[in-house]
Amino acid sequence: MLNLSWFFCSNVFGVYDNILKRDALPTITANVATIGLNATIVLSIKLVLPNLEIPFLILVSFLIIFSVAAMAWRTSFLMLRKYSRKFWIKQSKMIIIGASPSGIDLYNYIVDNPQMGYDIQGIFDDEAPANAPHLNYLGAIDYSVEYCRANGIQEIYCALPPQQKTTIEWLLEQADKHMFRFRIVPDLSGPFSKNLQVQLYGYTPVLIHRQEPLDDVANEVVKRAFDILFSSLVVIFLLSWLVPLMTIIIKLDSKGPVFFKQLRSGRNNKPFYCYKFRSMAPNKDSDLMQASKNDMRITRVGKFIRRTSIDELPQFFNVLLGDMSVVGPRPHMLKHTEDYSLLINNYMVRHFLTPGITGWAQVNGHRGETKETASMINRVQADLWYLEHWSLLLDLKIVYLTLWKMINKDENAY
Repeated sequence: MLNLSWFFCSNVFGVYDNILKRDALPTITANVATIGLNATIVLSIKLVLPNLEIPFLILVSFLIIFSVAAMAWRTSFLMLRKYSRKFWIKQSKMIIIGASPSGIDLYNYIVDNPQMGYDIQGIFDDEAPANAPHLNYLGAIDYSVEYCRANGIQEIYCALPPQQKTTIEWLLEQADKHMFRFRIVPDLSGPFSKNLQVQLYGYTPVLIHRQEPLDDVANEVVKRAFDILFSSLVVIFLLSWLVPLMTIIIKLDSKGPVFFKQLRSGRNNKPFYCYKFRSMAPNKDSDLMQASKNDMRITRVGKFIRRTSIDELPQFFNVLLGDMSVVGPRPHMLKHTEDYSLLINNYMVRHFLTPGITGWAQVNGHRGETKETASMINRVQADLWYLEHWSLLLDLKIVYLTLWKMINKDENAY
């Protein structure tokens, strides 16, 4: 059971991927995340199966010892690798043909990342690049093959534009003839971002312009498991006594229901009912107007529970139902989704994710009322950044920052 759990977790975060060339910080981050997820899964199994014949104390002791030993080994390996990586990674001599933006970017990246194992000799082009004087310019393209033969070049990276098809075909023919490994660097300038991924559908390459970690089923399972575990703990240990208490307080303070439910935009723009403790007097504008500072609709109790974010806690029931996640873009009213989708081009992209109780936008100050379109643009950009950079470690960081902001008054909470 322990081995299977570690196998799954290490594959989710790619602990054993590219161990000689991967940078130290991503390596440590992946290991910490794997250890955390592994401990969560193992302890959850013990809670679900209390009769499992492993004493709880022994299980916890094992996880602690294993985690310390694993991190000690990883750290020792990274220190050893730092001073001996050049002996482990075979150095390959290479050149770049084509001083296009892609070619220059590749040259700079390889120079800045010697751990890749490339000894870059320089760059060939029919004209010396005037905008990059730091490049080691080796001459015209016609001279490149002769240079490769004379200097023991092993790999050629071609960054010529598609218009030079004849030249590219000649270079490919010469590379095969003289046993040079030939690589083509596509020109992706223009509307494309630099965060592209390539997937092969048979022999057809498909460019994906936005990375989405949660598009991976394994990552989605991890996130859902975290949501269920975290929200269950909140419901059992907090809401079990807070809901009856808030029922009494809200009923004594004002007339109306204890819970406020509102249709909001969910994942794939599917509407769902979002639950909150009622903080306003019942009004006909609740589905059209955001709460504003000194809003007359807010009750006395409502001011306190909104300022401390207690009003959001019933949304953990939404998390258990699967309509929401603990962390994700905040769900907006249907009217706001309709309005802002016309004003902000990439606004609807945030709906690829399950909405959350808190999110990257909220812990970075983009919460509360959005009086100007610019405020919503900042929130959307933060949501898109989260979509492209999700990790379990990031979710834990956002939860921590949210709790910190609850303790220290957030000026946008009203």
